[in-house]
Amino acid sequence: MSTNVIAAATDVSLLRRIAKRDQLAVGELYDRHASYLYTLLLRILREASEAEDTLQEVFLRVWDKAESYNESLGNPLVWLTRVARNLAIDRLRSRLGQARRVEEDIDSHIDLQSDSGSNPEHLADRSQRQEYVARALSSLPKEQRLLIEHAYFGGYTQSELAAHFKLPLGTVKTRIRSGMMELRRQLEHVA
Repeated sequence: MSTNVIAAATDVSLLRRIAKRDQLAVGELYDRHASYLYTLLLRILREASEAEDTLQEVFLRVWDKAESYNESLGNPLVWLTRVARNLAIDRLRSRLGQARRVEEDIDSHIDLQSDSGSNPEHLADRSQRQEYVARALSSLPKEQRLLIEHAYFGGYTQSELAAHFKLPLGTVKTRIRSGMMELRRQLEHVA
């Protein structure tokens, strides 16, 4: 028997034990495949903390769904890889959705393109909203504020910001996301 066949048989046995709620089997399966799955997740998510969190989710999913593994559809490592990949893609979609919602919230507060500018009430309302946004922006840490200002008011992409500020792309994304979430929190009372 080849080592791949033996490894797959061992993994099948571990999944059967997990389906019967054997906690030690989860640890063994984790020890066998965590390194490979972490590398895969890191390649997809590009952030170590996100990859680590998702790896934990993978093994929680294995614990919950071990009985659904079907040997005839492939070896356990293929199944684990699919679970990891799907969770990573879900996390990316969630991240993108959060960024879009925050962007839409901020855009709704900065209605600079409106042509109802001749209406004094609208001008006063817009001015007050701009003041709230300016105040919220100024309360952010400088490293977040600069990136957000350059991205939203200067039109720079995150890649351009990473190059300009000599920062890793992941750092730029994290700072912008954190700053936008804080802005959203501060501006949620502004209609």
